[in-house]
Amino acid sequence: MMMLLFGAMMHTQENGSTDEPVPRGSGVVYVVQVEGLVDNGLHRYIERGITLAEEDEAMGLILHMDTFGGLVDAADKIRKNLLDTNVPTLTFIDKNAASAGALIAFATDIIYMAPGSSIGAATVVDGGGGKADEKMQSYMRGLMRSTAEATGRNARIAEAMVDERIVIDGITEEGNLVTLSTSEAIELEMVQGSSSTLEQALESASWQDAEIIYVQETTNEQILRFLANPVMSSILMLMMLGGLYFELQSPGVGFPGAMATMGALLFFAPLYIMGFAQPWEIILFFIGVVLIIVEIFVLPGFGIPGIIGITLVFFSLVVSMIGNVGFEFPALEHMGRAIWTMAITLILGILMLFSLGKYLPQSRMFSRLILVDSTSKEQGYTSSDSKDSLMGQEGVTVTALRPAGIALIDDERIDVVSQGDFIENGARVVVVNTSSSRVMVKRLTS
Repeated sequence: MMMLLFGAMMHTQENGSTDEPVPRGSGVVYVVQVEGLVDNGLHRYIERGITLAEEDEAMGLILHMDTFGGLVDAADKIRKNLLDTNVPTLTFIDKNAASAGALIAFATDIIYMAPGSSIGAATVVDGGGGKADEKMQSYMRGLMRSTAEATGRNARIAEAMVDERIVIDGITEEGNLVTLSTSEAIELEMVQGSSSTLEQALESASWQDAEIIYVQETTNEQILRFLANPVMSSILMLMMLGGLYFELQSPGVGFPGAMATMGALLFFAPLYIMGFAQPWEIILFFIGVVLIIVEIFVLPGFGIPGIIGITLVFFSLVVSMIGNVGFEFPALEHMGRAIWTMAITLILGILMLFSLGKYLPQSRMFSRLILVDSTSKEQGYTSSDSKDSLMGQEGVTVTALRPAGIALIDDERIDVVSQGDFIENGARVVVVNTSSSRVMVKRLTS
């Protein structure tokens, strides 16, 4: 169903690394645009560009970059692809290479910056915009340091872009993150030079005579990036959870159920197609939903199945937003964004339910969709024959009540239910409640 929804997606192959570059047999250079949020959709797009360049034995691959960063796990995957490829790589920074963008740029062989551009400020932030914990900062410092070392750049400066505690004489003082302008980056040999345009960057790399091929994002990739965006993930989770809640509040299968189903498809489909949501994570989600339904409609009260169901639903939603392989549990340092997305979704969901419960019943459109007028017993509306005449009458159980069973009251066999306790066959009982078309009895003690 997911594949029908989005169409056939391109399958990427793993890139192998070699110690020596292979001879480049094609006079072409591939250009990939690195714009907007660095996310898992961008990783798939860049990975496809690398694969095309490798298959064509291109002279090089250029990342035309203007980004303020994004997801660390997605940037790490892009970084690995760039370090593993045997195609010469170049980044042309056209104004911004911040945070995850700086990490990606340092993974390429050559960097040129347009005048007025900047690179750095790679401290990891959480979903609320605040600084992430030390574990995440340490992870990012390690990525920046090892990447700079792999491409022959100053690892200490790269690390100082993440950690404001690092002091480098003449470059940064304690308490300041490193962000370099074009001239500063050239002076410190973090980049190879300055180019005002992409064409000048090509000429500086001696690729000016190459055929330029721009790798365009496919419609499928654009849809995937849109749906996999953290904001859209929150909206789709609201559709799922809100639709499921309202569907369970109403009889039959209607619009809320369809909304929940559509939200689930649009949430899991892009993540599954991009290889980030594993089949077992999707299966856990639906098992959780089934357990919740069983708890509500089959088992009385609220117990273990309901708790397990809710836990599975939320766990599957969180881990599906994190790239992992097979049954491998996601690394804790990658779970921050997913947990924040879930937390924001729950807060928005509670606010939405509160707003709908307060204002929706007052709207004219809502009154057209549901029956607003009361249909009480006092107005002559009943859904079944009244049992009020049995109130206070005594009888004898003809089956054990566990807690439901049958009692003989006024020479008539009546379906009854106890107040929750077990009553054996042949016990004398008295009717204590007849509301909701249900006859409730209790044991007579004398």
